[in-house]
Amino acid sequence: MKNTYSGLLVNIDERGVAKVTLNRPELHNAFDAQLIADLTEVFNYLGSQPEVRAMILAANGRSFSAGADLNWMQKMADYSYAENMQDAAKLATMLASLNHFSKPTIARVQGAAFGGAIGLIACCDMAVGSKLSKFCLSEVKIGLVPATISPYVISAIGARAARRYFTTAEVFSARRARRLGLLSEAVTEEELDSTIESLIEHILRNSPQAVSAAKSLINHVENRKIDHALIDYTCEQIAHIRVSEEGQEGLQAFLQKRLASWNKASL
Repeated sequence: MKNTYSGLLVNIDERGVAKVTLNRPELHNAFDAQLIADLTEVFNYLGSQPEVRAMILAANGRSFSAGADLNWMQKMADYSYAENMQDAAKLATMLASLNHFSKPTIARVQGAAFGGAIGLIACCDMAVGSKLSKFCLSEVKIGLVPATISPYVISAIGARAARRYFTTAEVFSARRARRLGLLSEAVTEEELDSTIESLIEHILRNSPQAVSAAKSLINHVENRKIDHALIDYTCEQIAHIRVSEEGQEGLQAFLQKRLASWNKASL
């Protein structure tokens, strides 16, 4: 991972909480090819670091992200089909790296979250937004579709709601985003950080190995038919983690009424 990025700030605190901050406030944190490449590199690096326990995805300035950068879009207008395929694949790779990040991820959302920004939010495990934040799947307004973000957004809000917001491109509120499932919480601007910190505190009380295994379990089980193969898989997962080092530590800590060795809450 590079030491510095032009459009990103990256920090890991003493507890192992990583914070990745979009830092193009003058452009409302719109993303281009370079920012997409940098985000992919950062997500892959942080996900591979054992000391990282959770990641917050935030943004500086008035907006979380306005989606695609206008200059980048102007370049894309002259791309061939093959060039568009390559460009789309890079964005899809970045989204997949966030969606499959091995530790819990929390989006901190303020202001506008338009277009591809909603994909970033949907890829995170949790999202806390300001009550004043606004959302829009705006692609069809300019003759495009929210294609690469669609698997994650549909998973977050459901196909029925996607049929509406993909086609109307209407702006919707944080309250509506909360009801749709895009946001986990909608709070005042002043409560954003304390609400996220509460979630982080809960995560830091838990076994890092178990937390990562729980995320993987969801990805494997979601939308699968409940058959013998799936039942066997779930049995294998619990048996494996029970005999693991952290599984044994957790059971012993519980039985001995003490904190487990990984508990870093309130440090």
